[in-house]
Amino acid sequence: MTRLGLVVAQYNSAVTEPMAAAARDAAGERGATIGDTLPVPGVYDAPLAADRLARRNDIDAVAVVGAVVTGDTDHDRVIADATAGALTDISLDRDVPVTFGVSGPGQSGAEARERIDKGAEAVNAAVDMVETLQ
Repeated sequence: MTRLGLVVAQYNSAVTEPMAAAARDAAGERGATIGDTLPVPGVYDAPLAADRLARRNDIDAVAVVGAVVTGDTDHDRVIADATAGALTDISLDRDVPVTFGVSGPGQSGAEARERIDKGAEAVNAAVDMVETLQ
């Protein structure tokens, strides 16, 4: 059975909480368990939590969920790019799949709410990667 860690960004929680619920449902459908869930303030804070989970012997993969919405500046792109790069580095450094269930950047809040399935996609990708790498 695949054991997952789940990191959930709390910023935009109206979107990220349903994403986390979709992630949990997907884990159950795939026969995986979520061993630990770490809430973090925002997407930018996810890499440290993902790294902590990826270091654990009882975690096979980490799924990260969050939503980055656009504002008046390019801040959303900076946040998404930095987070994606950091999560990729963690996955490679720890030899543990870390999946990116983050919607955005460049989306409105309404568009983010339409992408709640990203939580399930992150879990499915994590389970697929564990199975592929076994």
